[in-house]
Amino acid sequence: MTKPSAGKVQTLRERQMAPLVTPTDLKAKATKDIAAAMNAILADVFALYLKTKNFHWHMSGPHFRDYHLLLDEQADQIYAMSDPIAERIRKVGGTTLRSIGHISRTQRIPDNDAEFVQPLDMLAELREDNKVLAASLREAHNVCEEHRDIATASLIEVWIDETERRTWFLFEASRQGDATGH
Repeated sequence: MTKPSAGKVQTLRERQMAPLVTPTDLKAKATKDIAAAMNAILADVFALYLKTKNFHWHMSGPHFRDYHLLLDEQADQIYAMSDPIAERIRKVGGTTLRSIGHISRTQRIPDNDAEFVQPLDMLAELREDNKVLAASLREAHNVCEEHRDIATASLIEVWIDETERRTWFLFEASRQGDATGH
């Protein structure tokens, strides 16, 4: 048995320190652009998830039950996006967010640390945040189309529809007026 030459032996430490390389037919620029766009989406998804749960936990008032359940349902839907987003980033050869700090540096949806927020203000803020997410998803879709990443673009289309539905529900739940909408 011949011993491999010293120049060809890779130590365990070197293998552990090697960059993650996922095979893909996408060019390096595509991987970089798609990963950047989707990591920003992932950060926004985590920020929106936590804000939605925050408002769910701190909801009060005469419509407590309805709003509490609505926000819990929406938070579950938002959270369900996180793993598929991260896995798409890895599938195209990128790396994902690594920590709360990384999320904080990347997110575009602002946090809300207020001690108290009126219920209708909660719904309005989440409605606007979902609109921002929908616009960001459209931008990410454009990046994917530019690089012919059909799989990510397809997932984004579903997430846009879900985000628009959340926006619509938040709008309708916060409307004032009689049963005719006036």
